Amino acid sequence: MSTPTGTNPSSYPPSSSLNHDKAGSRLSDQQKKKNHILSEAKRREAIRAEFDRLAALVPGMGGQGRSEAVVLQATVEFMREQVGKKEELKVEATRAGISEEEFERCYSLAQAKRSIGGGEEGRAGI
Repeated sequence: MSTPTGTNPSSYPPSSSLNHDKAGSRLSDQQKKKNHILSEAKRREAIRAEFDRLAALVPGMGGQGRSEAVVLQATVEFMREQVGKKEELKVEATRAGISEEEFERCYSLAQAKRSIGGGEEGRAGI
């Protein structure tokens, strides 16, 4: 391509910027707003689905109204109980002469068996 005398071809805007300004190549404000609303609805639905899954794992949550705060509170309490039970088992294992490493190995193996055989509930225990 030849350029007019005395002009530098690098001073011309790139062809992509010329196409970028064509009508219809950008989203309108209304389209952006619609996309944002749809994305937010999808995000909220994903959060709801995960809270429902969590509520199904925590004992005593079945049939409750779906309040995210209640689900989180019950989950924290359940997890504290599970951690306490594990610590009690660890103390008993130590008294029986089982090393911490051996206890952790056995505990992990038992958890894996529970999750395979117990479905969703098997994964809830620690």
